Amino acid sequence: MSTYIVTRSIETSASPSRVHAFVDDFRHWSAWSPWEDLDPSMRRAYSGADSGVGAHYSWTGDGKVGQGEMTIESSTPEAIGIRLEFIKPFKALCPTRFEFTPVGEGTRVSWTMEGENRGLMAVLAPLLRIQKSIEKDFDRGLTKLKAVAESS
Repeated sequence: MSTYIVTRSIETSASPSRVHAFVDDFRHWSAWSPWEDLDPSMRRAYSGADSGVGAHYSWTGDGKVGQGEMTIESSTPEAIGIRLEFIKPFKALCPTRFEFTPVGEGTRVSWTMEGENRGLMAVLAPLLRIQKSIEKDFDRGLTKLKAVAESS
């Protein structure tokens, strides 16, 4: 078994509350998530609270996006904690956290995900450069989040 932590950050001129709103409501993720455009026929379902604690999002798609679900477990102006569970193509529980730090008039957004590679994935992950792939996805998503939050 091997563990990993991926953290990526970006600075935006948008206020912390504006950026927070795009993360706290899963219905906004389609505008910035790096995985939303990988499978045009992906099925999405929203349940629970509209935003914040208790909001739930699940997806089912092709091999590129697989199947999984997310639930917001904590939400303060400074941070959002998400329970991220992948179901297919592999099972994994990956606690995920977004932090919003004021920087001048803007915000530094940090996106962190933790996980464990078990079984065959413990052997394959380093060979497939899974962590580097996640870093690239996070960078792409944060760049899109910045653009969305800064647009009027």
